[in-house]
Amino acid sequence: MNRYEQAIAYHKKGYNCSQSLLASFQDITGLSEQASFDIGAGFGAGAFTGELCGALSGGIMVLGMATPVDQNDPVASKRRTGKLSKEFQTRFEAKYGNLRCAPLLKTEIAPDQCPAAQAVGTENRCEILILSAMEIVEEILKEQE
Repeated sequence: MNRYEQAIAYHKKGYNCSQSLLASFQDITGLSEQASFDIGAGFGAGAFTGELCGALSGGIMVLGMATPVDQNDPVASKRRTGKLSKEFQTRFEAKYGNLRCAPLLKTEIAPDQCPAAQAVGTENRCEILILSAMEIVEEILKEQE
């Protein structure tokens, strides 16, 4: 099962968007499945306020874990990770027109907007957003190599 299929399997079991995305990147974050579920639990449904999409919250956590803080220069580390976070959000918003969960849930989102969703065969709105966020995270991480 690839990363995308795993994220969808988590979501179908009832894990929220943040948990599903974060747990599917265990190889990068070094977090256990359980830790991923625990950390991401409060970020579903825009942290239960309809605000920042949980898939985005999970993606930001992955980017943070992939770019560890240099304790000798935490300010530069914070700026680097912040820049990646902003880029991630910019790309996602360019694709879907919003970063907030509540409006995204009211937006028509088609699988053809996300190659991974087409490959996995999902038409579920949240699952498409999870997979899109994952694609963007992977693009950004690849650009950092």
